[in-house]
Amino acid sequence: MQRNFNSLCNDLEQFNIQLSDIQLNQLEKYYELLIEWNNKINLTAITDFDEVCRLHFVDSISAAQFFDFTKNDISLIDVGTGAGFPGIVLKIVFPQLKVTLLDSLQKRITFLDTVIDELQLNEVGCITTVHGRAEDLADSKKGELREKFDIAVSRAVARFSTLCEYDMPYVKNGGCFISYKGDKGIEEVEEAKNAIFLLGGKVKSINEFTLPNSDIKRVVCIIDKIQNTSSKYPRKAGTPQKKPL
Repeated sequence: MQRNFNSLCNDLEQFNIQLSDIQLNQLEKYYELLIEWNNKINLTAITDFDEVCRLHFVDSISAAQFFDFTKNDISLIDVGTGAGFPGIVLKIVFPQLKVTLLDSLQKRITFLDTVIDELQLNEVGCITTVHGRAEDLADSKKGELREKFDIAVSRAVARFSTLCEYDMPYVKNGGCFISYKGDKGIEEVEEAKNAIFLLGGKVKSINEFTLPNSDIKRVVCIIDKIQNTSSKYPRKAGTPQKKPL
């Protein structure tokens, strides 16, 4: 079934992004796999095609208004990727990205591996999946992924102070953490100023906008990594959420 992408393409025009037929076909296949697997494991409560396009696909791409993902050799980790938002979508739109998708649930990792294979996302640049807790994989003693990435991203995972402790330890000095938040994002960043400082970050920008052709308020926060994260962080699994910095 050929679906109508007119609304998606119109929305993305506001970000000055145009997709090729190959990219649109990949998004369509991604949607089909999402719905198929959603019957087996809980991936999303949003299943209508147009809603998935706007609330998942367009939203995932929205950070491109504020950050240039087209630069070469960018390594990106999506912490708590879930069904692959925003990491899979960013990989489709910016295929040169080197993407790592991290999630704590093996069933979701299996789904993501299927998406990567079916969409042939390793054709340009690499994309891999990692199963584990965010706190464990960035541990200062055994975390092989600690401070290895130019960018860490997370979308609607936890409160901002908690997110910072999940994501900042993965970012290289000189890189950044990009967080996708809802309409409370500005308040959350204000609350998280101590956490940002402790984890070696500095607020670069807080960008509030409305999703195209909707009244849905969104916030994209960009935190620059200006010094290495102390070996004290992240704390053991579960602590960042129970006792935010």
